[in-house]
Amino acid sequence: MKTILSRPVLTLTAALLLGALGALALTAAPASSTPPKTLENLQAAFNGESNAHARYLAFAQKADEEGYGQVASLFRAAARAEEIHAANHAEVIKKMGGAPTADIQKPEVKSTRENLEAAIRGESYERDTMYPDFLKVARQERNRDAIQTFNYAKTAEAEHARLYGNALQNLDSMKGAGKGTYYVCTICGYTTTKLDFAKCPSCFNPVDKYVQVD
Repeated sequence: MKTILSRPVLTLTAALLLGALGALALTAAPASSTPPKTLENLQAAFNGESNAHARYLAFAQKADEEGYGQVASLFRAAARAEEIHAANHAEVIKKMGGAPTADIQKPEVKSTRENLEAAIRGESYERDTMYPDFLKVARQERNRDAIQTFNYAKTAEAEHARLYGNALQNLDSMKGAGKGTYYVCTICGYTTTKLDFAKCPSCFNPVDKYVQVD
């Protein structure tokens, strides 16, 4: 009886062990080796904001040369905001295990009027298409850090588009009018012409987080 029963008992024990090991292997295996789409979007946003920073500084120099000091100040303020957005994106990229990289292209600088038109197109695209699409994916992937940095940038870009539109509309009267003064939130990049609030309307941090840009 011992000889007859020993083989099935050993076989059953081995099968149970193999099944347990298989279950452990399945549990330990990663769900997917594909990087989150949000990480790819963050890299694209970091590259875009880094190039916008360089482009707006070049536009500011051109505006100064043409006697549009107030427009130059606006471009410098927007450049500061884009730098903040890039830094925010970079922080999330690193938190996700990535390395922020940007391919800075030489800006195409034309007249101040044409530069404003180009800036409006760029800001409108980010406000209406790029950041809404990135936010949709970040929400699907439940990445709160990405949602926050994308929202900060989207809100600021909407204000940039408005400020650029006003400047373009009133460009003729700005010739030789001297420099302007703008304020930029160092947390979210929101840009405004006056500090008539106690907390940033975008990130709700205290107004003392703002810096003046002339």
